[in-house]
This record gives sequence, C-alpha cells and structure tokens, in this order.
Amino acid sequence: MKRFSIENLFFCLKHTLNENMKKIAVLLAEGFEEIEAVNIIDVLRRAEINVKAVSITENLEVTGSHGIKIIADKLFQDVNYNLVDMIILPGGMPGATNLNNHLGLREQILNFYDNKKLLGAICAAPMVFGNLGILKNKYATCYPGFENQLHGAIVTGEDIEVADNIITGKGAGVAIEFALKIVEIIKGKELATKLAQKMIFNITV
Repeated sequence: MKRFSIENLFFCLKHTLNENMKKIAVLLAEGFEEIEAVNIIDVLRRAEINVKAVSITENLEVTGSHGIKIIADKLFQDVNYNLVDMIILPGGMPGATNLNNHLGLREQILNFYDNKKLLGAICAAPMVFGNLGILKNKYATCYPGFENQLHGAIVTGEDIEVADNIITGKGAGVAIEFALKIVEIIKGKELATKLAQKMIFNITV
C-alpha cells in the first residue's frame, strides 16, 4: 500500500472546510505524556489553528505521567464532536491505556474514521487505533514495544507516518515534527516551514 499524498490530502481538506475554521481536540487521560500534549497544542496554536485540550476524566485538571498537571479546556462529554475536524491522542503510560479503555472516545474515533475526518496519535497511543482495527494495511508507527498492538498495520518504525486520514508518530522526541506535519496537512507546507524556522527547529517538513 502506498502512503497517502500530503498534497492530495491537503487539497481534499481545503475543499471540504475553510482551513481557518478547523477545530482540533487533543484528548488527555491520566498519565498522558506531557511533552507530546504540550508541544502539539503549542505548535497548532502558533499556526492559529483552533485546538482545545479535552479531558476524558471527570475533572478539567489532568495529571501527566511525570506528575505535571494540565488544565484542559473542556470535558469529553461537553464537546460537540460534529464540530470537531480532528482528534489527536498523546501517548504516555498509563495515558494511552486509559484512552484505549474509554468507550465514548473509541466510538468517536470510529465515527471520525468512517467520515474520513483526521485522526492522529503518537507514542503508545496508536495502539488505540490498532485495537479498533482501523490501521489494517496502513503504514503506521509507534513507540518501540507497542508494535504488536497496531493490528494489521504495516509498522515502519519511522518518526512520522501519514496513511489516508491517519497520522501516527513515534514518541516524545518527534512531537514538534508530528505537530508540524499536522500544520502542513491543514494549512500548507509554507506555513509549517515558517513555523519550524521561527522555532529554530531543524527539519524539512
């Protein structure tokens, strides 16, 4: 299976919704990887993309895997997912397991997949997609040791993989690159490159 063309994906998205109206939800569970969540939210906001941190717990305050507390913007049950264009899952443990066990989130992910909305996961979190069966015959990557949970995927070990409407990343060290790839898909390569340069991030996006 060939990797999906970024240019084709950007073209389709641009003609579906106004790029400035894109809304992204970053889902936070207890034990999330702080570097991944914060870097992704930060970079997307630098790109002026409407991104919200959403807690899957009963509280807005969510504690990461290294004891750092983040105040989410909304609770899972208070989000209208019909108005959300992308769901992103940070990794970390037990954060990824907690995401995987959340039935409401699993339902939304399947709904997004069926409607060809964007989905992203990094580190251990691609296991959620794998366990839902939506990575079958798709290129994907994850944190080493979780490959056996990407059921049916073509696991490459690359830093970033884009396959159809699913973006996966390997781990905390590529969180900025992962976020820039999302910026590229939604708002174009030129902006992603400019952001990388402003952040002194040495990568060709």
